[in-house]
Amino acid sequence: MKLGKVEFCHFLQILALFLCLSGMNQAELSRSRSKPYIQSGRTRTKRSWVWNQFFVLEEYMGTDPLYVGKLHSDVDKGDGSIKYILSGEGASSIFIIDENTGDIHATKRLDREEQAYYTLRAQALDRLTNKPVEPESEFVIKIQDINDNEPKFLDGPYTAGVPEMSPVGTSVVQVTATDADDPTYGNSARVVYSILQGQPYFSVEPKTGVIKTALPNMDREAKDQYLLVIQAKDMVGQNGGLSGTTSVTVTLTDVNDNPPRFPRRSYQYNVPESLPVASVVARIKAADADVGPNAEMEYKIVDGDGLGVFKISVDKDTQEGIITIQKELDFEAKTSYTLRIEAANMHVDPRFLSLGPFSDMTTVKIIVEDVDEPPVFTSLLYSMVVSEAAKVGTIVGTVAAHDPDASNSPVRYSIDRNTDLERYFNIDANSGVITTAKSLDRETNAVHNITVLAMESPNPAQTGRGYVAITILDINDNAPEFAMEYETTVCENAQPGQVIQKISAIDKDDPPNGHRFSFSLTAEAANNHNFTLQDNKDNTATVLTRRNGFRRQEQSVFYLPIFIVDSGSPSLSSTNTLTIRVCDCDADGIAQTCNAEAYILPAGLSTGALIAILACVLTLLVLVLLIVTMRRRKKEPLIFDEERDIRENIVRYDDEGGGEEDTEAFDMAALRNLNIIRDTKTRRDVTPEIQFLSRPTFKSIPDNVIFREFIWERLKEADVDPCAPPYDSLQTYAFEGNGSVAESLSSLDSISSNSDQNYDYLSDWGPRFKRLADMYGTGPDCLYS
Repeated sequence: MKLGKVEFCHFLQILALFLCLSGMNQAELSRSRSKPYIQSGRTRTKRSWVWNQFFVLEEYMGTDPLYVGKLHSDVDKGDGSIKYILSGEGASSIFIIDENTGDIHATKRLDREEQAYYTLRAQALDRLTNKPVEPESEFVIKIQDINDNEPKFLDGPYTAGVPEMSPVGTSVVQVTATDADDPTYGNSARVVYSILQGQPYFSVEPKTGVIKTALPNMDREAKDQYLLVIQAKDMVGQNGGLSGTTSVTVTLTDVNDNPPRFPRRSYQYNVPESLPVASVVARIKAADADVGPNAEMEYKIVDGDGLGVFKISVDKDTQEGIITIQKELDFEAKTSYTLRIEAANMHVDPRFLSLGPFSDMTTVKIIVEDVDEPPVFTSLLYSMVVSEAAKVGTIVGTVAAHDPDASNSPVRYSIDRNTDLERYFNIDANSGVITTAKSLDRETNAVHNITVLAMESPNPAQTGRGYVAITILDINDNAPEFAMEYETTVCENAQPGQVIQKISAIDKDDPPNGHRFSFSLTAEAANNHNFTLQDNKDNTATVLTRRNGFRRQEQSVFYLPIFIVDSGSPSLSSTNTLTIRVCDCDADGIAQTCNAEAYILPAGLSTGALIAILACVLTLLVLVLLIVTMRRRKKEPLIFDEERDIRENIVRYDDEGGGEEDTEAFDMAALRNLNIIRDTKTRRDVTPEIQFLSRPTFKSIPDNVIFREFIWERLKEADVDPCAPPYDSLQTYAFEGNGSVAESLSSLDSISSNSDQNYDYLSDWGPRFKRLADMYGTGPDCLYS
């Protein structure tokens, strides 16, 4: 059948459409990037690779490997002579190829968000020769996206603020969600926003995520914080899409939309009249629901009878109005005050002026309470004057004080003696009259500052203080005298009329018109031939010489009595003596020496020679004293030798025991019962005498204590003995004990007592005491009577 041109064109269109449709279900044709393959001996044109599929679906969950596509070369005749090899990203690990058929499979689950595509290389080899029959070709396997990622708010949760009372549509904050899916493929990454919580106060734009206010006049004072939940959903919000949420905390910030208001229309406070100035009377506060600068207020007193007595200021921390006292309160003068106080915001927002004035008024009434106050003096300071010649009891002045309370209690006066230690003044307790109590002296104390105490008679604890300054008026009671101690000299070669001294006077008194002194010589000195006095009429006088030359040998000192009279009424005078020494002067009239004894010394000896002579005399005197001292030391015997002669005398007492038969001789128990009576011991400085002491009885105590006490008492006797020599000596004591029932047998004791004693009883004690009986008995054979 022959086809016309029109039919042929239609046939070509149908063929092209078929090829296009079949290309969507098969792999895309890839052109080889390698050079034409050249076999040895001949040249052949390049052939093309064909595979059936480009895309692999991600997140494949099947058990069998996922078929990716097929590689095929037109050289392959299907007889198995061609072998296919795959290399590149993921070859053998993720992608495997059947070397016979060229089929490619994926062995692992793929994630597009981890890697979107893989680049691989394919090669066809001759199985027998293992040589390529096609050049190596590169191709790409793309991972096809599925909606497996939900939108996420990476910056959430959000916090934002918006002024209260904002109009509808005011932007608050913008939230943004991101989706990891492929935004270029399908709707997996197309997100829309919606509000799940926070309506009807706020809304969100679906596409932009901008949150806006949805209600007008949201009041912070009613609710200041809102919690919103915003959702982002992909697939353009369609069913089956994934979603994510975030929270947005929106805080309403404050604006000055609330005027201050006092909780009460009036206040009342009681204040004692004794409250000091600057003390706080009361604190008031106007309520303002706003915060921060929008709640800052200022207070002022706009009216009332206490404008000058009280003032009000603001406490910056608490926004309270602090009312303080400016002047002292007096219950007797005024018992209450009324204040009209205004509180107003400092920062007013013009947008809300329609809500009314941003200020408020209240009334504060202050009641002054009566307090028992101390007496008050009529004057803060009393100034009084009295003459220093005033007699004791003279009235100086009067002070007055009264009780300011309504009771007007009587007042008693006294002087604080800490301000009048010398007790110069007294005060009448009832009248307040101050009088002198001692003689006054202006020169000692010109002004007396005393404190007068005024006490209420019923309550002496209420004491007021008044201050009195008493000035002492001067009288002329001090005579003039020299202004200083003058050291006046006159030269031996002085000429007549020569000025030798200018004198002045002082007076402890203080006359109103100043001092005026007159000077003159006394009557007995007026006609002397040595000196004269000239009054300068300016409270000074000049002493001049009257004759030519003075001699120290004749008279070295002159005494010139000067008579001084002051200008007081009545005037006082005194005589002051000026001492004038005659001196040897140099050519300029300057005194060199005024010692009159210098002329008595020999003219040929100088001062140096005199000093040398005196030094020699002193040296001779010292030598003589040394020689005399050495001779006296040689003549005097040494005290040590005399003392040694005295102390080397040894006195020994022999106490014979009872022999072998006396088994009780060394019984230490006898030493524990000692009867020793000690008398004051007297000794001579030259020869010690034997003295006999009666011994007191010792109690039964340890042996070492007995001996220690015995020696200690002997030492004390030696220390207090006034007759003992004034040097150390060695003393020996014998301690015998008292073990014998016969007590003391010493005949020395009888001698010291100067009494006759009968010792005949010794013969009755047995043969042991026969010897003593013969010695001390009264028989014919006794040795001593």
